[in-house]
Amino acid sequence: MKTRKLRDLEVSEIGMGCMGFSHGYGQIPAEDYSIEAIQKAHDFGCTFFDTAEVYGPNLAPEYFGHNEKLVGKAIKDFRKEIVLATKLHIPTAEAKADGVYVTIRRHLEASFKRLQTDYVDLYYLHRINPEFAVEDVALAMGKLIDAGLIRGWGLSQIPIDILQRAHAVTPLTAIQSIYSMVERSVEEEIIPYCLENRVGFVAFSPISSGFLSGKITVDTQFEKVDDVRNFTPQLKRENIIANQPILDLIGKFASAKNATNAQISLAWMVKKFPNVVPIPGSKNQGRILENLGATNVELTDAEFAELDKSLSALKVYGHRGHDESHGKSFLHVEKSVNAQK
Repeated sequence: MKTRKLRDLEVSEIGMGCMGFSHGYGQIPAEDYSIEAIQKAHDFGCTFFDTAEVYGPNLAPEYFGHNEKLVGKAIKDFRKEIVLATKLHIPTAEAKADGVYVTIRRHLEASFKRLQTDYVDLYYLHRINPEFAVEDVALAMGKLIDAGLIRGWGLSQIPIDILQRAHAVTPLTAIQSIYSMVERSVEEEIIPYCLENRVGFVAFSPISSGFLSGKITVDTQFEKVDDVRNFTPQLKRENIIANQPILDLIGKFASAKNATNAQISLAWMVKKFPNVVPIPGSKNQGRILENLGATNVELTDAEFAELDKSLSALKVYGHRGHDESHGKSFLHVEKSVNAQK
């Protein structure tokens, strides 16, 4: 698979989000199936795998670290061949008692044990905790880099001012945010800043929780428990209908390129910006390999220009946005993390 850079980290141009094996898409697969899926992705050429300490069924405290443990088992035989990313939350009470650096290092060392490794390539703050200055987080991450415990660091779902403040203290390796054909707010300020300052951009939900695959219809029923698709804006019934012209456009290019809708969506993203690496997630082995196969779908300059222009002319219905924090949307995660202490 072709590669690109997240600052100084070289990764496959399409990575793999591993969350779905533990959370977010209803009933999770058997552990053996999930481990095999990760290993098949590596065999295909994927060298970039993303997880987080909090990923577990229902984000429940008793399942804290579930995904990291699974990923650790899957990658142990090829750990040094890949770039491994994980994320932490900063619990308010813990950091107020022990300080930001001590808290971050404690969480990192716990992730080491679950991941069966002694370093992490890319360590993100999963969401900003407004109780603590991002500059303090940046200083702590710089110390971890100097100690050789992490190779780079990042932030997720942040506005431009937070990005600028953090990068001024310890240069960021990557920003991770929601980005797809129907979630493009990061194109206004975030991605341009990243391009100008050698910061990589990692796109989660690049197929909009499956919407852009064209496989979800108004009759699709999602599981009632632990399925984020029940809350995805583009998957509301009225928005599935209203956004049909976008699917029609993608389908036209998919037919012409002998590709799937999902592959066209990813090929568009990879073509548009040289520093963007999508990390589509799925709990289905077939979908995972299909997504990675987008690396073999190349849009010509003319095809991309036509697709991008046509896409920009279409109105998008439903929007989540790229600015989230503990105080805005992840209080339940704070409770889950605090319950571990």
